Amino acid sequence: MSLSVRKPNEDELRAAADELRSGSTAAFQILYKQYSPSVYRFCLRMLGDSAAAQDAFQETFMKVFEHHSEFRGDHFPAWLFTIARRVCLNHLRSMKEHDMFDEEAHSSAPMITSTDVGMQMCVNNALMHLPLQLREAAILREYEGYSYQEIASIVGIDISLAKVRVHRARLLLRKLLAPVMQEWYES
Repeated sequence: MSLSVRKPNEDELRAAADELRSGSTAAFQILYKQYSPSVYRFCLRMLGDSAAAQDAFQETFMKVFEHHSEFRGDHFPAWLFTIARRVCLNHLRSMKEHDMFDEEAHSSAPMITSTDVGMQMCVNNALMHLPLQLREAAILREYEGYSYQEIASIVGIDISLAKVRVHRARLLLRKLLAPVMQEWYES
């Protein structure tokens, strides 16, 4: 006999976010279980390194718990991803300051394979070549499924600029992946 774990619905998530303000560890656990996979994916795609992503992921949730009383809005995911974004930006600045940027890993042409895993690696490599502002907009829209309004809220920009960034990211990704796609279709 297997026990299935029921995912909380939207009302339960809103209630948990409200309870988090008063420091409820049970509410924190509910929110952590719900959002931890998407926060980790966001950190990984922003930083391009699993160790750095794990650090940023943990730091994000530590900040959420430490600053639980500062949550004022009615949209917890936007607040959470705003924290994750700031943590990732700080990690990127720190990496840049310490010259940990691996030029060879970020400038080499992606390996072409016919597997889905190979294609995903090519897409992830192309994503890392996007300027940071376009990368975060693309990740939030394409991978995390946020609306333009939510992206604008998370990043702190106008909705029109959020749309522009997503559009530019798509165009640049298409350009970066064109040789890969052509070779993939020819094989």
